[in-house]
Amino acid sequence: MSTPDRRERLDRRHKRLSVRRQCTLMGVTRSSVYRPPVTTGEDDQALMRRIDGLYTESPFYGSRRIAFELKINRKRVQRLMRLLGIEALGPKPNTSKPAPGHKIYPYLLRNLSIDRPNQVWATYITYIHLGSGFLYLVAIMDWASRAVLSWRLSNTMDVSFCVEALDEALSRFGTPEIFNSDQGSQFTSQVFTGTLERAGILISMDGRGRCMDNIFIERLWRSLKYEEIYLKHYADGREARAGIEHWIAFYNTRRPHQALGYKTPMHVWREGMTETCGEEAVDMWTTRPRVWLDTHLAALPTCPQPQQKQAYAI
Repeated sequence: MSTPDRRERLDRRHKRLSVRRQCTLMGVTRSSVYRPPVTTGEDDQALMRRIDGLYTESPFYGSRRIAFELKINRKRVQRLMRLLGIEALGPKPNTSKPAPGHKIYPYLLRNLSIDRPNQVWATYITYIHLGSGFLYLVAIMDWASRAVLSWRLSNTMDVSFCVEALDEALSRFGTPEIFNSDQGSQFTSQVFTGTLERAGILISMDGRGRCMDNIFIERLWRSLKYEEIYLKHYADGREARAGIEHWIAFYNTRRPHQALGYKTPMHVWREGMTETCGEEAVDMWTTRPRVWLDTHLAALPTCPQPQQKQAYAI
């Protein structure tokens, strides 16, 4: 008789034999009787998708609550959350530190009235699940208009894809007064902050664990995932890029935004810049060269790949 069958025959209400004695007679451990069976057969990729969905819905959930909701081992949840680069959003002491030697800048947006385009830009990184792995997505948003100014996908958390997104936004949409980010090592790196400083941009960084400091871009990720990513189940990087590009174009130019009086984000950005500059605002780089696009979409491997030495961004 198998161990599960023996556990099922155990009678916890037996009048003469205790649970301990029954376990001894049946040759099973008491811990296997009291502890619920562990669910097996779900690989990490599927589990990461469930964690990401739960975290997107409730970003204040930490590993303890997620483990409880999914009925799985908390250490496994912690490991996968670290791999995804996510943590519960909420006040907590000394949860993580930037890379050694990286400078942390103060948060400049508290009590600031943000009412015009290119006053404040913000950025953040999120995780994109694919059929055979995952990628990281970074976007740069204008706070006043909620317009997505640039974005990049990458198979690593290297700073290069963040810098590429920043360079594109600066080339196409001008220069903001303030640039806000979290304290991730990509945004505190010298190459990223140096680009901002050379452009004369003030640098602002979220307080540790403060989910409200960059709430608009958090809402962008929620909308993107529920309206596009969770519905499409991308097979690879090419599909992911095409789908995200289509949704962001829809979001910027066709999707009415309630907080903007049902105008589209890009309409509000152009309208605001026209009022500020006194002439019609234009996008300085409306399309990428086709050769560039074909080259970068040819083969984008997904994470995790332990032997990988080169980062790719699209």
